[in-house]
Amino acid sequence: MLKVAIVGCGKIADAHASQIRRVSGCELVAACDAEPLMAEQLCQRYAIPLAFGDLGELLEHAQPHVVHITTPPQSHFALAALCLERGCHVYVEKPFTLTESQARMLVTLAEERRRKITVGHDHQFSHVARRMRELIHTGYLGGPPVHMESYYCYDLAGSEYASALLANPQHWVRQLPGKLLHNVISHGIARIAEYLRGDLLQVITYGYPSPTFATASGHSIIDELRVIIADETNTTAYFTFSSQMRPSLHQFRIYGPKNGLIMDHIQETLITLRGNRMKSYAEKFVPPVQLARQYVRNVAHNLNLFSHNDFHMKAGMKYLIESFYRSIIEDAAVPISYPEILLNCRIMDEIFRQLWETSSASETLPIDSQPAELVK
Repeated sequence: MLKVAIVGCGKIADAHASQIRRVSGCELVAACDAEPLMAEQLCQRYAIPLAFGDLGELLEHAQPHVVHITTPPQSHFALAALCLERGCHVYVEKPFTLTESQARMLVTLAEERRRKITVGHDHQFSHVARRMRELIHTGYLGGPPVHMESYYCYDLAGSEYASALLANPQHWVRQLPGKLLHNVISHGIARIAEYLRGDLLQVITYGYPSPTFATASGHSIIDELRVIIADETNTTAYFTFSSQMRPSLHQFRIYGPKNGLIMDHIQETLITLRGNRMKSYAEKFVPPVQLARQYVRNVAHNLNLFSHNDFHMKAGMKYLIESFYRSIIEDAAVPISYPEILLNCRIMDEIFRQLWETSSASETLPIDSQPAELVK
Protein backbone atom coordinates (compact mmCIF):
# COMPACT_ATOMS: atom_id res chain seq x y z
CA MET A 1 0.00 0.00 0.00
CA LEU A 2 1.50 3.32 -1.11
CA LYS A 3 1.17 6.09 1.45
CA VAL A 4 0.51 9.44 -0.29
CA ALA A 5 0.66 13.03 0.98
CA ILE A 6 -0.35 16.35 -0.59
CA VAL A 7 1.61 19.58 -0.05
CA GLY A 8 -0.32 22.73 -0.93
CA CYS A 9 -4.04 22.73 -0.26
CA GLY A 10 -5.42 25.22 -2.77
CA LYS A 11 -7.97 24.54 -5.50
CA ILE A 12 -5.92 22.03 -7.52
CA ALA A 13 -5.28 19.94 -4.40
CA ASP A 14 -8.95 18.91 -4.40
CA ALA A 15 -8.55 17.46 -7.89
CA HIS A 16 -5.51 15.48 -6.76
CA ALA A 17 -7.22 14.21 -3.63
CA SER A 18 -10.34 13.10 -5.48
CA GLN A 19 -8.34 11.25 -8.16
CA ILE A 20 -5.93 9.63 -5.67
CA ARG A 21 -8.96 8.21 -3.89
CA ARG A 22 -10.03 6.58 -7.17
CA VAL A 23 -6.71 4.73 -7.48
CA SER A 24 -6.45 1.31 -5.85
CA GLY A 25 -3.42 0.34 -3.80
CA CYS A 26 -2.78 3.73 -2.22
CA GLU A 27 -3.86 5.70 0.82
CA LEU A 28 -3.94 9.45 1.48
CA VAL A 29 -2.22 9.81 4.85
CA ALA A 30 -1.46 13.53 5.23
CA ALA A 31 -1.85 17.04 3.87
CA CYS A 32 0.29 20.12 4.43
CA ASP A 33 -0.07 23.85 3.83
CA ALA A 34 1.73 26.94 5.11
CA GLU A 35 -1.72 28.02 6.27
CA PRO A 36 -2.63 25.12 8.61
CA LEU A 37 -6.37 25.83 8.31
CA MET A 38 -6.19 25.04 4.59
CA ALA A 39 -4.63 21.67 5.36
CA GLU A 40 -7.23 20.92 8.03
CA GLN A 41 -10.08 21.75 5.67
CA LEU A 42 -8.69 19.52 2.91
CA CYS A 43 -8.32 16.71 5.44
CA GLN A 44 -11.94 17.13 6.50
CA ARG A 45 -13.22 17.07 2.91
CA TYR A 46 -11.34 13.90 1.98
CA ALA A 47 -11.02 12.06 5.32
CA ILE A 48 -7.25 12.47 5.44
CA PRO A 49 -6.00 11.60 8.94
CA LEU A 50 -3.10 14.06 9.43
CA ALA A 51 -2.78 17.80 8.77
CA PHE A 52 0.50 19.74 8.98
CA GLY A 53 1.74 23.29 8.55
CA ASP A 54 5.33 22.25 7.88
CA LEU A 55 6.60 19.80 5.26
CA GLY A 56 9.49 18.59 7.42
CA GLU A 57 7.08 17.55 10.15
CA LEU A 58 4.86 15.78 7.65
CA LEU A 59 7.78 13.78 6.24
CA GLU A 60 8.95 12.84 9.73
CA HIS A 61 5.61 11.79 11.20
CA ALA A 62 3.52 10.59 8.23
CA GLN A 63 6.45 8.99 6.32
CA PRO A 64 4.72 8.97 2.91
CA HIS A 65 6.06 7.02 -0.05
CA VAL A 66 4.78 9.63 -2.55
CA VAL A 67 4.28 13.37 -2.18
CA HIS A 68 2.10 15.45 -4.53
CA ILE A 69 3.31 19.06 -4.68
CA THR A 70 0.43 21.40 -5.56
CA THR A 71 1.85 24.71 -4.38
CA PRO A 72 2.61 27.81 -6.51
CA PRO A 73 5.52 27.12 -8.91
CA GLN A 74 8.04 29.28 -7.05
CA SER A 75 8.21 26.62 -4.31
CA HIS A 76 8.26 23.49 -6.49
CA PHE A 77 12.04 23.12 -6.63
CA ALA A 78 12.77 23.46 -2.91
CA LEU A 79 9.84 21.27 -1.82
CA ALA A 80 10.54 18.54 -4.38
CA ALA A 81 14.25 18.51 -3.49
CA LEU A 82 13.44 18.09 0.21
CA CYS A 83 11.03 15.23 -0.52
CA LEU A 84 13.56 13.43 -2.73
CA GLU A 85 16.31 13.87 -0.12
CA ARG A 86 14.01 12.32 2.47
CA GLY A 87 13.34 9.29 0.28
CA CYS A 88 9.99 10.12 -1.29
CA HIS A 89 8.82 9.83 -4.87
CA VAL A 90 7.38 13.13 -6.13
CA TYR A 91 4.52 14.23 -8.38
CA VAL A 92 4.90 17.95 -9.16
CA GLU A 93 2.05 20.02 -10.57
CA LYS A 94 2.79 21.97 -13.74
CA PRO A 95 4.86 23.95 -14.40
CA PHE A 96 7.53 21.54 -13.17
CA THR A 97 10.01 24.22 -12.08
CA LEU A 98 10.79 27.85 -12.88
CA THR A 99 13.74 26.98 -15.13
CA GLU A 100 15.36 24.09 -16.97
CA SER A 101 18.39 24.24 -14.68
CA GLN A 102 16.15 23.63 -11.66
CA ALA A 103 14.42 20.79 -13.50
CA ARG A 104 17.75 19.19 -14.37
CA MET A 105 18.86 19.34 -10.73
CA LEU A 106 15.66 17.63 -9.58
CA VAL A 107 15.97 14.88 -12.20
CA THR A 108 19.61 14.32 -11.22
CA LEU A 109 18.68 14.17 -7.53
CA ALA A 110 15.85 11.71 -8.24
CA GLU A 111 18.22 9.43 -10.12
CA GLU A 112 20.90 9.68 -7.43
CA ARG A 113 18.38 8.80 -4.69
CA ARG A 114 16.74 6.11 -6.85
CA ARG A 115 13.41 7.80 -6.57
CA LYS A 116 10.95 8.74 -9.30
CA ILE A 117 9.57 12.14 -10.20
CA THR A 118 6.95 13.33 -12.67
CA VAL A 119 5.09 16.46 -13.71
CA GLY A 120 1.32 16.99 -13.84
CA HIS A 121 0.88 17.10 -17.62
CA ASP A 122 -2.34 15.15 -17.21
CA HIS A 123 -3.82 16.45 -20.47
CA GLN A 124 -1.32 14.16 -22.18
CA PHE A 125 -3.21 11.19 -20.73
CA SER A 126 -6.84 11.99 -21.47
CA HIS A 127 -8.76 9.31 -23.36
CA VAL A 128 -8.40 11.12 -26.66
CA ALA A 129 -4.69 11.86 -26.15
CA ARG A 130 -4.01 8.19 -25.49
CA ARG A 131 -5.92 7.21 -28.63
CA MET A 132 -3.83 9.64 -30.65
CA ARG A 133 -0.57 8.37 -29.13
CA GLU A 134 -1.48 4.77 -29.96
CA LEU A 135 -2.14 5.65 -33.61
CA ILE A 136 1.18 7.50 -33.88
CA HIS A 137 3.12 4.65 -32.27
CA THR A 138 1.55 2.13 -34.64
CA GLY A 139 2.79 4.15 -37.62
CA TYR A 140 -0.31 5.99 -38.82
CA LEU A 141 1.67 9.12 -39.75
CA GLY A 142 3.86 7.09 -42.09
CA GLY A 143 7.07 8.13 -40.38
CA PRO A 144 8.39 10.72 -37.93
CA PRO A 145 6.34 13.91 -37.53
CA VAL A 146 7.00 16.61 -40.10
CA HIS A 147 5.04 19.44 -38.49
CA MET A 148 2.84 20.09 -35.43
CA GLU A 149 0.43 22.80 -34.31
CA SER A 150 -0.56 23.19 -30.67
CA TYR A 151 -3.29 25.58 -29.53
CA TYR A 152 -3.81 26.18 -25.82
CA CYS A 153 -6.20 29.05 -25.26
CA TYR A 154 -7.71 30.40 -22.07
CA ASP A 155 -10.93 32.40 -21.92
CA LEU A 156 -10.17 34.86 -19.11
CA ALA A 157 -13.22 37.09 -19.65
CA GLY A 158 -15.06 37.49 -16.37
CA SER A 159 -13.03 34.80 -14.58
CA GLU A 160 -12.18 35.13 -10.89
CA TYR A 161 -8.62 34.07 -11.70
CA ALA A 162 -8.11 36.98 -14.12
CA SER A 163 -9.79 39.46 -11.80
CA ALA A 164 -7.54 38.49 -8.90
CA LEU A 165 -4.45 38.58 -11.11
CA LEU A 166 -5.20 42.05 -12.47
CA ALA A 167 -6.29 43.52 -9.15
CA ASN A 168 -3.25 42.42 -7.15
CA PRO A 169 0.21 43.61 -8.31
CA GLN A 170 1.73 41.14 -5.81
CA HIS A 171 -0.22 38.11 -7.04
CA TRP A 172 2.08 35.06 -7.11
CA VAL A 173 1.47 34.59 -10.85
CA ARG A 174 2.93 38.04 -11.52
CA GLN A 175 6.12 37.01 -9.73
CA LEU A 176 6.82 34.11 -12.10
CA PRO A 177 9.51 34.59 -14.77
CA GLY A 178 6.84 34.12 -17.44
CA LYS A 179 4.00 35.62 -15.39
CA LEU A 180 0.58 34.47 -16.68
CA LEU A 181 2.13 32.43 -19.49
CA HIS A 182 4.37 30.55 -17.09
CA ASN A 183 1.37 29.15 -15.25
CA VAL A 184 -0.74 28.14 -18.26
CA ILE A 185 1.23 27.19 -21.38
CA SER A 186 2.99 24.09 -20.05
CA HIS A 187 0.22 21.73 -21.21
CA GLY A 188 0.32 23.09 -24.75
CA ILE A 189 4.12 22.98 -24.98
CA ALA A 190 4.14 19.42 -23.61
CA ARG A 191 2.21 18.18 -26.64
CA ILE A 192 5.00 19.44 -28.91
CA ALA A 193 7.90 18.34 -26.67
CA GLU A 194 6.68 14.73 -26.74
CA TYR A 195 7.26 14.43 -30.49
CA LEU A 196 10.35 16.56 -31.10
CA ARG A 197 13.32 14.35 -31.90
CA GLY A 198 16.44 16.50 -32.05
CA ASP A 199 18.40 18.06 -29.20
CA LEU A 200 19.13 21.36 -30.90
CA LEU A 201 16.20 23.78 -30.96
CA GLN A 202 15.41 27.05 -32.61
CA VAL A 203 12.64 29.07 -30.98
CA ILE A 204 11.15 32.24 -32.43
CA THR A 205 8.74 34.04 -30.11
CA TYR A 206 6.26 36.86 -30.52
CA GLY A 207 4.04 37.96 -27.67
CA TYR A 208 2.01 40.97 -26.63
CA PRO A 209 -0.69 42.01 -24.15
CA SER A 210 -4.23 42.12 -25.49
CA PRO A 211 -6.03 45.49 -25.14
CA THR A 212 -7.81 44.15 -22.05
CA PHE A 213 -4.59 43.22 -20.26
CA ALA A 214 -2.61 46.18 -21.59
CA THR A 215 -5.07 48.61 -20.02
CA ALA A 216 -5.44 46.76 -16.73
CA SER A 217 -1.83 45.73 -16.13
CA GLY A 218 0.18 48.49 -17.77
CA HIS A 219 1.56 46.19 -20.47
CA SER A 220 3.27 43.97 -17.88
CA ILE A 221 1.16 40.84 -18.53
CA ILE A 222 1.38 39.17 -21.91
CA ASP A 223 -1.64 37.06 -22.81
CA GLU A 224 -1.12 36.61 -26.56
CA LEU A 225 1.74 34.35 -27.63
CA ARG A 226 2.88 32.87 -30.95
CA VAL A 227 5.93 30.59 -31.15
CA ILE A 228 7.75 28.75 -33.95
CA ILE A 229 9.87 25.79 -32.87
CA ALA A 230 12.29 23.61 -34.87
CA ASP A 231 14.66 20.80 -33.95
CA GLU A 232 17.85 19.66 -35.65
CA THR A 233 15.95 17.07 -37.72
CA ASN A 234 13.84 19.94 -39.15
CA THR A 235 10.70 18.83 -37.39
CA THR A 236 8.77 22.08 -36.91
CA ALA A 237 5.92 23.23 -34.70
CA TYR A 238 3.71 26.25 -34.11
CA PHE A 239 2.41 27.05 -30.64
CA THR A 240 -0.42 29.51 -29.98
CA PHE A 241 -1.69 30.80 -26.67
CA SER A 242 -4.51 33.34 -26.67
CA SER A 243 -7.03 34.73 -24.24
CA GLN A 244 -8.86 36.54 -27.05
CA MET A 245 -9.34 34.23 -30.05
CA ARG A 246 -12.61 32.37 -30.41
CA PRO A 247 -13.27 29.56 -30.28
CA SER A 248 -10.95 29.09 -27.33
CA LEU A 249 -9.05 26.03 -28.54
CA HIS A 250 -7.26 23.20 -26.76
CA GLN A 251 -6.22 21.45 -29.94
CA PHE A 252 -3.24 19.57 -31.32
CA ARG A 253 -2.49 18.81 -34.97
CA ILE A 254 0.32 16.55 -36.11
CA TYR A 255 1.34 15.77 -39.68
CA GLY A 256 3.59 12.99 -40.98
CA PRO A 257 4.89 12.11 -44.43
CA LYS A 258 1.70 10.17 -45.25
CA ASN A 259 -1.15 11.13 -42.90
CA GLY A 260 -2.15 13.55 -40.16
CA LEU A 261 -4.22 13.73 -36.98
CA ILE A 262 -6.30 16.42 -35.28
CA MET A 263 -7.04 16.04 -31.58
CA ASP A 264 -9.50 18.33 -29.81
CA HIS A 265 -9.05 18.13 -26.04
CA ILE A 266 -12.19 20.10 -25.20
CA GLN A 267 -14.53 18.10 -27.44
CA GLU A 268 -12.60 14.83 -26.89
CA THR A 269 -12.48 14.11 -30.61
CA LEU A 270 -9.76 12.57 -32.77
CA ILE A 271 -9.88 13.02 -36.55
CA THR A 272 -7.64 11.12 -38.95
CA LEU A 273 -6.50 12.93 -42.09
CA ARG A 274 -5.60 10.79 -45.10
CA GLY A 275 -2.72 12.18 -47.10
CA ASN A 276 -3.84 10.98 -50.53
CA ARG A 277 -6.35 12.99 -52.54
CA MET A 278 -8.98 11.91 -55.03
CA LYS A 279 -8.37 12.93 -58.64
CA SER A 280 -11.91 13.95 -59.48
CA TYR A 281 -14.85 15.97 -58.21
CA ALA A 282 -15.29 13.21 -55.63
CA GLU A 283 -12.76 15.18 -53.57
CA LYS A 284 -15.50 17.76 -53.01
CA PHE A 285 -18.05 15.26 -51.69
CA VAL A 286 -16.50 12.07 -50.28
CA PRO A 287 -14.07 13.58 -47.69
CA PRO A 288 -16.81 15.64 -45.95
CA VAL A 289 -18.90 12.48 -45.62
CA GLN A 290 -15.91 10.60 -44.23
CA LEU A 291 -15.27 13.39 -41.72
CA ALA A 292 -18.93 13.34 -40.66
CA ARG A 293 -18.69 9.61 -40.02
CA GLN A 294 -15.60 10.12 -37.90
CA TYR A 295 -17.37 12.69 -35.73
CA VAL A 296 -20.27 10.27 -35.26
CA ARG A 297 -17.82 7.55 -34.19
CA ASN A 298 -16.26 9.99 -31.72
CA VAL A 299 -19.70 10.65 -30.26
CA ALA A 300 -20.32 6.92 -29.89
CA HIS A 301 -16.93 6.40 -28.27
CA ASN A 302 -17.52 9.20 -25.77
CA LEU A 303 -21.02 7.96 -24.96
CA ASN A 304 -19.60 4.52 -24.24
CA LEU A 305 -17.04 5.99 -21.84
CA PHE A 306 -19.74 8.09 -20.21
CA SER A 307 -22.00 5.06 -19.72
CA HIS A 308 -19.15 3.26 -17.94
CA ASN A 309 -18.51 6.22 -15.58
CA ASP A 310 -15.09 6.83 -17.14
CA PHE A 311 -15.62 10.19 -18.83
CA HIS A 312 -14.93 12.67 -16.05
CA MET A 313 -12.97 15.92 -16.44
CA LYS A 314 -9.84 14.62 -14.69
CA ALA A 315 -9.63 11.18 -16.31
CA GLY A 316 -6.17 12.09 -17.60
CA MET A 317 -4.98 12.95 -14.09
CA LYS A 318 -6.22 9.62 -12.74
CA TYR A 319 -4.44 7.75 -15.53
CA LEU A 320 -1.19 9.67 -14.99
CA ILE A 321 -1.30 9.08 -11.22
CA GLU A 322 -1.99 5.37 -11.73
CA SER A 323 0.84 5.09 -14.26
CA PHE A 324 3.26 6.94 -11.97
CA TYR A 325 2.38 4.75 -8.99
CA ARG A 326 2.77 1.64 -11.15
CA SER A 327 6.24 2.79 -12.21
CA ILE A 328 7.15 3.03 -8.51
CA ILE A 329 5.73 -0.34 -7.50
CA GLU A 330 7.14 -2.20 -10.50
CA ASP A 331 10.33 -0.11 -10.77
CA ALA A 332 9.38 0.60 -14.38
CA ALA A 333 9.77 3.62 -16.65
CA VAL A 334 8.00 6.80 -15.55
CA PRO A 335 5.00 7.83 -17.71
CA ILE A 336 6.66 11.09 -18.82
CA SER A 337 10.32 10.66 -19.69
CA TYR A 338 12.89 12.92 -18.08
CA PRO A 339 14.22 14.20 -21.44
CA GLU A 340 10.66 15.26 -22.31
CA ILE A 341 10.25 17.09 -19.00
CA LEU A 342 13.56 18.89 -19.50
CA LEU A 343 12.75 19.79 -23.09
CA ASN A 344 9.45 21.32 -22.04
CA CYS A 345 11.24 23.48 -19.46
CA ARG A 346 13.92 24.42 -21.95
CA ILE A 347 11.42 25.64 -24.55
CA MET A 348 9.62 27.70 -21.91
CA ASP A 349 12.93 29.21 -20.74
CA GLU A 350 13.69 30.36 -24.25
CA ILE A 351 10.20 31.76 -24.83
CA PHE A 352 10.41 33.91 -21.71
CA ARG A 353 13.99 34.99 -22.41
CA GLN A 354 12.97 36.32 -25.80
CA LEU A 355 9.80 37.97 -24.51
CA TRP A 356 11.53 39.93 -21.79
CA GLU A 357 14.45 40.91 -24.02
CA THR A 358 12.02 42.72 -26.29
CA SER A 359 9.46 43.78 -23.70
CA SER A 360 9.25 47.21 -22.09
CA ALA A 361 7.73 45.67 -18.96
CA SER A 362 9.50 46.75 -15.80
CA GLU A 363 8.34 43.81 -13.66
CA THR A 364 10.67 41.07 -14.83
CA LEU A 365 12.59 38.31 -13.15
CA PRO A 366 15.85 36.82 -14.50
CA ILE A 367 15.93 33.48 -16.31
CA ASP A 368 19.00 31.43 -15.42
CA SER A 369 19.27 29.63 -18.76
CA GLN A 370 21.25 29.91 -21.97
CA PRO A 371 19.59 30.58 -25.35
CA ALA A 372 18.08 27.33 -26.58
CA GLU A 373 20.10 27.19 -29.77
CA LEU A 374 23.35 27.25 -27.77
CA VAL A 375 22.57 24.39 -25.43
CA LYS A 376 23.07 20.70 -26.18
